[in-house]
Amino acid sequence: MGYKFENRIQMGFSDGYVERRISKNQFFLQLNQLIDWQPIEKELKKVYKKGQKERGTKAYNPLLLFKMQLISIWYNLSDVHTEAMVNDSLSAMRFCDLSIEDRVPDHSTLSRFRTELTQKKAYDRMLRKINSQLSSHKLIVKTGQAKVDASLTESPFSPKGTPTYELAEDRKEEDRNDDQQQKESDYHRLKQVEQPNADNQARWVKKSGKSVYGYKKHIATDTGGMILGVHTTTANEHDSKGLEPLMDKIPRSQRKQVMADKGYKSKANDQMLKRKGSKSRIMHKGYRNRPLTDWQKTYNKAISKTRWVVERTFGSLKRWFGSGITRLKGKDKVHSNHVLEAIAHNLKRSPGLVCKLAKN
Repeated sequence: MGYKFENRIQMGFSDGYVERRISKNQFFLQLNQLIDWQPIEKELKKVYKKGQKERGTKAYNPLLLFKMQLISIWYNLSDVHTEAMVNDSLSAMRFCDLSIEDRVPDHSTLSRFRTELTQKKAYDRMLRKINSQLSSHKLIVKTGQAKVDASLTESPFSPKGTPTYELAEDRKEEDRNDDQQQKESDYHRLKQVEQPNADNQARWVKKSGKSVYGYKKHIATDTGGMILGVHTTTANEHDSKGLEPLMDKIPRSQRKQVMADKGYKSKANDQMLKRKGSKSRIMHKGYRNRPLTDWQKTYNKAISKTRWVVERTFGSLKRWFGSGITRLKGKDKVHSNHVLEAIAHNLKRSPGLVCKLAKN
């Protein structure tokens, strides 16, 4: 690949002192060398315009706020604790282009920044921009295979008391056709009863006999497990409905083949993938009085052997970032956090992939 990490920064005496103090933590230094942050900053300034007028107090650079958000994901911190860490950590300051005497944005600024970018639907664009750079370094595999799966994100803001609406059964679709699944999904949405202080946009689902209140995160990865795109739905929405919005977020060159389990199987999805120039590699599912053929069973087995890649990615998100439980309310904000996790995941893996490619 020809890319290697090196020290690009000319440092003065004080900078050299700071550099020695943070030499044990190379991750932030490697990222600042790997990623060209100027295009990211330019994209952020298109949607976050606070303080860009000639008059008035200058606001914090949106790139600084974005990097602080990444730190919050990498270390599984709240906005309050992220502010404290950047204040206390020399390596985090350097990553954010702050000096010791600079003022660190407070937690309320981080919260307003998240709200602004969420309203502008900017996080998905940030993922595409960063993935484009990672692709140029050959850190995202360009075989055209997209592996799709879904995972639940639990919300602690469930309605109080016994639920007064039905629970959707997750992935119990073998005995029901596509039309029946759609009607049931619509029914469960109509039965939601709003309560104060609850996240009234989340929904109940029953997973392995356990009732979970929250959302569902659909992701697509390349063959190496790097995340290509993210889509968020309520927890009770059937998997098959999340596939098309997810495909719309992924470049065609990265989804020539789409591999997924039977939860995504439907005639509509097969037709949609063909229309979008992708080959369907979704596992077949059986129906009442129409069981799987021997060929379909063999086909499903071959596809299922590739699922470890996306399952490993979900495992990494949970192990590294505490993914699977959200601190936020509302589907849009939860989705923003899902995408930030995807960006943080890809960036966290990148330095190791660079070293691995350099050895080959």
